[in-house]
Amino acid sequence: MTYLDIQNKVGVCPSLTGSGKLATRLNSENPNHHLWNNRGTWWAHFTLHRDDYTAERVRISLRTRDVEEARQRRDEILSSITS
Repeated sequence: MTYLDIQNKVGVCPSLTGSGKLATRLNSENPNHHLWNNRGTWWAHFTLHRDDYTAERVRISLRTRDVEEARQRRDEILSSITS
């Protein structure tokens, strides 16, 4: 079971299950793109553009205090949306 499966199973981010196009700006010099630390816990944030021409800003807790693990979880989530 992947981290995204866990998130969807517990209902933390049901909006990720819908269709949409991921809007991202990647900065190769910043390994923490789409991440922020809120009182020690890492979160991911990004925008989904839906097929009905609406956009949704998604913020999801990565439930970790380790930046390396947060990067892996962020990458897993972003790659699952784009595939």
